[in-house]
Amino acid sequence: MRLTTKGRFAVTAMVDLAMRHGGGPVALAEISQRQKISLSYLEQLFGKLRRRGLVDSVRGPGGGYCLAKDMAQIAVSDVILAVDEPIDATQCGGKENCRDDQKCITHDLWAQLNKRIFDYLGGVTLKQLVEEQKAKQNGVTQMHDMREISRTPRTPVSA
Repeated sequence: MRLTTKGRFAVTAMVDLAMRHGGGPVALAEISQRQKISLSYLEQLFGKLRRRGLVDSVRGPGGGYCLAKDMAQIAVSDVILAVDEPIDATQCGGKENCRDDQKCITHDLWAQLNKRIFDYLGGVTLKQLVEEQKAKQNGVTQMHDMREISRTPRTPVSA
């Protein structure tokens, strides 16, 4: 599978945006800073995401981007396809001209892998990814709290 930085960055940026859902428009500069993705690159990606109806833009002071659909309705595959990222493990790009303009003997294997990858990514939503990230963050916070509690000197209880 050839999933380049374009697809990875688009998914990362969309998860970042989804994690801030309900808090108003999110500026691309904020996503750029948090995720360490070039602002100009994000502008290109979000132009494509907007044209595909996955995000809405809000102009003016306090503007930015917000999700155009419920995050449970946006699959990872939607994001990847919106930025023109091919999900393809075949050598021929699915054209069946892998070897001397003929289908190679392993073409069907790679084509089936493509289908499974696409099916998997189609079954993972932004909502699921956001919930996973929030659970991880809560787990880190809870672990930090437990460490702080264990470091706190205990005062003996007198009877």
